[in-house]
Amino acid sequence: MNTINFPSVQQVFASGNGGTNNSSATSFESQKSFASVLKDSINSVNDSQVEADSMTDKLAKGENVDLHQVMIAQQKANITLQAAIEIRNKVIDAYQEMMRMQV
Repeated sequence: MNTINFPSVQQVFASGNGGTNNSSATSFESQKSFASVLKDSINSVNDSQVEADSMTDKLAKGENVDLHQVMIAQQKANITLQAAIEIRNKVIDAYQEMMRMQV
């Protein structure tokens, strides 16, 4: 089974500028790093969904799959999807809060 490890903020910033605290990292490098972290996270959520669907199909076809393993895979997929949705909601809230700030 796959486990999803979301990177910390320090890991995202460290990967954007080569692991140094040099502030000369360009905006493009930071966007590229954020995009790769986001893509990896979405792919891992998708992988858990695909695995759960595959196990459900095998169970429906009568193949040798334990019911409790199918249910565990379904719950893991559900939890990872809910976590991704909550993270998305928090990011949107933070963006909206920043847009309300007066400069």
